[in-house]
Amino acid sequence: MTFDTVGCSCQKRDHRQIDMEIRSVKGMNDIFEPQIHIWRHIEDQVRKHFESFCYTEIKTPVVESTTLFSRGVGDSTDIVQKEMYTFEDRNGEKLSLRPEGTAPVVRALLEHQLLNQDPIQRLYYWGPMFRYERPQKGRYRQFHQYGVEYFGSEDAWVGAEVIAMVVKLFEKLKLKGLAVRLGSVGCDQCRPSYKTILSESLKSLHAQLCSDCQNRTQKNPLRVFDCKNESCKKLVGQLPRILDHLCQVCGDHFAKLQGALGEFGVSYRVDSGLVRGLDYYMRTVFEVTSQDLGAQDAVGGGGRYDKLSEDLGGKPVPAVGFAGGIERLAMLLESRQTEFQPKLPLYVVMPDDQGVGTCARLVSELRLLGIRADIDYSGRSMKSQMKRADRSGADYVLILGGQEISKKMAVLRNMKTKAQEEIPLETLVDDLKRRLQ
Repeated sequence: MTFDTVGCSCQKRDHRQIDMEIRSVKGMNDIFEPQIHIWRHIEDQVRKHFESFCYTEIKTPVVESTTLFSRGVGDSTDIVQKEMYTFEDRNGEKLSLRPEGTAPVVRALLEHQLLNQDPIQRLYYWGPMFRYERPQKGRYRQFHQYGVEYFGSEDAWVGAEVIAMVVKLFEKLKLKGLAVRLGSVGCDQCRPSYKTILSESLKSLHAQLCSDCQNRTQKNPLRVFDCKNESCKKLVGQLPRILDHLCQVCGDHFAKLQGALGEFGVSYRVDSGLVRGLDYYMRTVFEVTSQDLGAQDAVGGGGRYDKLSEDLGGKPVPAVGFAGGIERLAMLLESRQTEFQPKLPLYVVMPDDQGVGTCARLVSELRLLGIRADIDYSGRSMKSQMKRADRSGADYVLILGGQEISKKMAVLRNMKTKAQEEIPLETLVDDLKRRLQ
């Protein structure tokens, strides 16, 4: 089975530690301690926050039909043109690793007729996505996203609530230097005439644009606003903006959205060049950025996509959503990672092997009570075990060997004050529960 990506080329990798064939794939990373504790904290906060707004979780497959993304995300997007991991299975069906989360959620909504159960659906997701692009800090080939999708209302208040919900999540995570960029990309009534005006304006700039933007002017001229090329950014600053060409309905919707954000206490900046990178957006688009992320400053973004259900063969379903990158959030929380590391209440040290059985039973009983406890079965010296216990950051060390068992007493040491005391074995579990729970 062979994966295809546009522009993919094999690259030599060195053999410094392990054989090249079993190294991780470029742009796909292992996540472990201490970073994993930041991820757990983010996931815990995301789940609690979204569920407090009455969103329920949905999990979709990592692999979907390629057609889902070509029809849903858009044939002219960079995602479909350049970045998807696509392959044929043994039956010749063309499949892709999901590059984003919204199209799969809409597919699931339609396939399982969820709107028949309730005309309003609030769903959130969390999981890996895949895009073939140049890896850089905060941007990888396997990356992880969390997102929300609200189905069943086209009212601007819904979009404002989603934006406010996201901002409040970031406030709970204690993120600093955030800004909300807000825009509109119009609808099927006003966008075609604006595209014509934009295409005419682009003709005089065609030779100065990068090759990608030259291609975009033919397929979807709105995409030029999303170009990361610095020279193109300067050129598109001269172009007419869609906010000056919205129809009455879209203009009223955008005004209502801004008023609703004011009621929610959300500060924002109107950005007439904000278009987002996916074709399914209409009317509302927004991004949340952080000044602490450098050039790739988006923490997440979203917008309204009332036509996506129809594009995938379903009935019209108004919808609005948001997605954010977990790697980006983890970067912003990295300086606080010690806050998220789990505390170790107890480390059990065995001076000799006479206490192994007693210590093993004790640790197991405490763990089953929900008390985190560690023990070293490797037979190291007591000095080595004490050093390891100190490095672990344990609050207490319990010393229990043959001598302690013969006296029917265990020694408990407070690692902060260094004070020690003896505790009778017959009351040891109850005493530790009282101190540690």
